[in-house]
Amino acid sequence: MILVTGAAGFIGSNLIAALDQPGAGRLVACDLLGDGDKWRNLAKHRISEIVAPEDLFDFLAGNAHDLECIYHLGAISSTTETDVDLIMRVNVRLSQDIWKWCAQHEVPLIYASSAATYGDGEAGFGDDPAPGALARLSPLNPYGWSKHLFDCWVMDQLAAGEKAPAQWAGLKFFNVYGPNEYHKGAQQSVVPQLFSQIMETGRARLFKSHHPDYGDGQQMRDFIWIGDCVRIMLWLAQNPKVSGLFNCGTGESRTFENLAKTVFAALGREPEIDFIPTPGTLRDKYQYFTQAEMDRLTGAGYGQPFTQLEAGVAEYVGEYLNTDDPYI
Repeated sequence: MILVTGAAGFIGSNLIAALDQPGAGRLVACDLLGDGDKWRNLAKHRISEIVAPEDLFDFLAGNAHDLECIYHLGAISSTTETDVDLIMRVNVRLSQDIWKWCAQHEVPLIYASSAATYGDGEAGFGDDPAPGALARLSPLNPYGWSKHLFDCWVMDQLAAGEKAPAQWAGLKFFNVYGPNEYHKGAQQSVVPQLFSQIMETGRARLFKSHHPDYGDGQQMRDFIWIGDCVRIMLWLAQNPKVSGLFNCGTGESRTFENLAKTVFAALGREPEIDFIPTPGTLRDKYQYFTQAEMDRLTGAGYGQPFTQLEAGVAEYVGEYLNTDDPYI
């Protein structure tokens, strides 16, 4: 049995799709589905049971001996969420409780951290788990702070000699794009937003730069195809001796202008881009550059190549966004 929290979300549902193979055993999804189309993220796959988050620990108590692994991807993931008490409850305290349960029952735990822990990037993008390195990070929003708090708590547990899960891995996801993110609205990756703009108006909109070192559209991100994230998670589960805090990016940064032109190319259109002011509410918290350092993951033995932006966007647009059924 494998349990995925946040299973109906973007990353979780792509993981479920990859796990749904003959002989894979029982797949259990823990999530809230709400009253929208989020259920469609799971509709194509064989789910043994869907557990409400409030029933999670009752479920765990009755299935402790059957669980092979827990992928903890559930979180309040909006970078604009302002209810900090809710964020602490879900992203920190719940994660701590799941960690303690996995440690007690010797169940491997792979959990989602975030590149939002790096803040504006002044302290770099190295996934060094040493206390001094973590202390230098300064997240820009409550979401990033909550992920950072849990990473620090994990390291404190290990330093204190507290029991840990049989295997554990925290993944600092960078700018992930791919199918099944449609329920996220304004928090979707830029690819589907650009696709919608181009299909509706023939033009794309990008934020102007408000930083002297970057031109309009030259802001840079480490964009990672969802399939690469899934492959990393599966590889970790297949290598139980590997534990640690790892970046989940490509190690290559690309500009938003590159990204927009790539979406136009996937649609067979010439690029037409307008630059609009960055909203004042985001301007002081805007990251102008992210790029994952991937040495720790590759040093642990991960050797699969990462999908190039052009290939990932072409697959996303051609096989999902520009079809009648965009779900994986």
